Amino acid sequence: MTADPIAELLAGVARADRECFRRLYSETGGKLFGVCLRILGNRSEAEDALKEVFARAWQDARRFDASKGDGMVWLVAIARDHAIDRLRARPARATDGAAPPDRAEVLPDSEAPAAKGAARRLADCLELIDPARSAALRSAYLSGLSTEALAHHHDVPLDTMRSWLRQGLAKLKECMEA
Repeated sequence: MTADPIAELLAGVARADRECFRRLYSETGGKLFGVCLRILGNRSEAEDALKEVFARAWQDARRFDASKGDGMVWLVAIARDHAIDRLRARPARATDGAAPPDRAEVLPDSEAPAAKGAARRLADCLELIDPARSAALRSAYLSGLSTEALAHHHDVPLDTMRSWLRQGLAKLKECMEA
């Protein structure tokens, strides 16, 4: 296996290897479900979104380029984008601003401690970032707000908001890896 086993599985999926696809689902399904659930806040809808994410991964695996990033990051981006698309497609009444449930609250008991630990670590890392930038990151990646909406809400230029998000993600990555 390479340093990125998910990339190796994606290469197998690109060759239409069903065993690689099964292993990819087994190894990444929980995390991708968590991404969908956190954004959508509805277990049933997150399950549907997850199916669509894996269908897309099956179709688009040949487009993945391991030289440009990790396989898991690529899959998370697909899941996040798809969940946000579903969120935006909801009728206006469905996006009333209510916070989605904590992922650990809806996971099986065996997965809940790990999810709570990761969520605690993420929350701690978010506390180290400037409050306005931290709020923008939460709104973008946990609630699915667009960059344009965030720029308007924080009353900053669009490029400034993009910089906030890019720099904030870099700081989060650094903190989470420490």
